[in-house]
Amino acid sequence: MSARVLDGAKIRDEIQGELAGEIAALKARGVTPGLAAVLVGENPASQIYVRSKVRACEVLGLYSEKIEWPAFTTTEKLLGLVESLNRRDEIDGILVQLPLPPQVNARLVLEAVDPAKDVDGFHPMNVGRLVSGRPGAVPCTPAGIIEILKRSGIPIAGARAVVVGRSEIVGKPVALLLLHQHATVTICHSRTRDLAAVGREADILVAAMGRAAFVTGDFIQAGATVIDVGINRLTTPEEVRKAFHDPAGPLKQLESKGSVLVGDVQPEDVRKKAGAYTPVPGGVGPLTIAMLMSNTVRAARERRAGGESGTHRLPAAGNA
Repeated sequence: MSARVLDGAKIRDEIQGELAGEIAALKARGVTPGLAAVLVGENPASQIYVRSKVRACEVLGLYSEKIEWPAFTTTEKLLGLVESLNRRDEIDGILVQLPLPPQVNARLVLEAVDPAKDVDGFHPMNVGRLVSGRPGAVPCTPAGIIEILKRSGIPIAGARAVVVGRSEIVGKPVALLLLHQHATVTICHSRTRDLAAVGREADILVAAMGRAAFVTGDFIQAGATVIDVGINRLTTPEEVRKAFHDPAGPLKQLESKGSVLVGDVQPEDVRKKAGAYTPVPGGVGPLTIAMLMSNTVRAARERRAGGESGTHRLPAAGNA
């Protein structure tokens, strides 16, 4: 029996369908949720991501602004921009696209965002809320992973979850979200001893380290659910041959399109060993933008209601 594919695009459409009703209700009260996306420099991947986010706003009828500044922009200039966006009432969410150029102090810029408008969930106040299980903005990709698991009927409570990668954007927050859902969670990283053996203990394996096809079948327990967060663009035949057991098809794609996308999980192995998995592309990626839209809509609603800062509410979780 082949592994079940967890279709991120289908789940994204479900979430956007639910958001449409919330947006209509807000507009009936004269409120159009607004998102400002700040892009500094000319990173091609960042340009694609921001375009996708603005397009999603257009599809759902949200107000959006794309603010593009040159790569030589200073930290001080960006701080001034963020402060001006904090003051604007029609802007409910502020997204500062990462990575920022090296001369910019990214931490200072992210901490300058009003926590109530921090739809990426990166502000220390929202991070603290996530740690303590209180309401607050949750980073979009981790929130999307939880939606994939829940909406696909994957049991989380009592499951053994292993997260490979400890980034502030994905690894740490998704581990906390899984813990709040009563999973037993292990976080792995480059210095974890016998990493593959730890991975094989997982009922839910989340790969988020940014290394193409790094997680092979040796990491996967038969029947496990594998969530592949990686998006790695291969541009040479050598990279393709290293990532795929049978590279014939991907090499043809490389020749025709100039690149091949692969996740952090070896795609042929996961199809053979997993019980369910997210493909790349089409798995976690669509949910990241869907949760950004969700966070923006909820920020608009909560700001107008005078509620607590933040958007994505964590489900109740016990301490036992």
